[in-house]
Amino acid sequence: MIRQKSFENEGAKLYLVPTPIGNLNEMTPRALEILNSVDVIACEDTRTSGQLLKHFSIHKRLIAYQNFNEESASKGILNLLEQGNSVALISDAGYPLISDPGQKVVTLVSHAGFPVVPVSGCSAVLNALVASGLVVQPFLFAGFLPSSGNECRKRLTYFKEYPETLIFYEAPHRISKTLQNILDVFGDREMCIAREITKLHEEFLRGTVSELLEVSDELKGEMVLVIAGNTESEEVSEEDAVTVLKNKIASGMSRRDAVKEAAKETGLGKNQMYDLLNSLDEEDV
Repeated sequence: MIRQKSFENEGAKLYLVPTPIGNLNEMTPRALEILNSVDVIACEDTRTSGQLLKHFSIHKRLIAYQNFNEESASKGILNLLEQGNSVALISDAGYPLISDPGQKVVTLVSHAGFPVVPVSGCSAVLNALVASGLVVQPFLFAGFLPSSGNECRKRLTYFKEYPETLIFYEAPHRISKTLQNILDVFGDREMCIAREITKLHEEFLRGTVSELLEVSDELKGEMVLVIAGNTESEEVSEEDAVTVLKNKIASGMSRRDAVKEAAKETGLGKNQMYDLLNSLDEEDV
């Protein structure tokens, strides 16, 4: 077990610091405080992050932490921590690790015993979800879908039966093909496209997949797709429910526990399960 008390350790730490996804005014005071206090800032693109830090008059050593150098960069960050340096990991925009590099260094650093401290801030996933008009919880975030048509449909098929609200990222040049794949696999569900979140041209398009597909060619900017989960549950007959109930009791469960578990397994209400139980003869159970 690894037990971390983030603020009881005065030594070196790795901070996960989110950056604005559009509007620079959403940079939090705490994020600025952390970036000003650390010794090194690890980022995806030193040019992009350099402009951000310049805007806030932050002058720190920058190192690149990208998908293609995660292995070596993670070891480099661990080495910095071992030397007593605190490090902040930032993304070009949004929250580190959420469809961005960072997983390897968090795993390596936490296993080495150094605190990994998250800082609250911007996340396109949550912005899109709460404004979508769809059921907010439970939800499932799956990042970017594969660019290949076959792989995209295969991935969508995997999520087809999930009842949770589904969230994906998508790029503008793939949005029409992706929406067509969603329509083919999921059917014409309710969904929302959130684009250019927090920027001047922020827009939320709410409707069915087919309705949004009609206007998809004109859409620009990075997008978040929020899609209603599968609500078509397969109905269980009373005969099947009785069988489940009998099997639970035969296994040694009390009647109360059998009803509770059978209701959970079949999707029927507890009162309905009690009615079925009461309708059985003693010899049947």
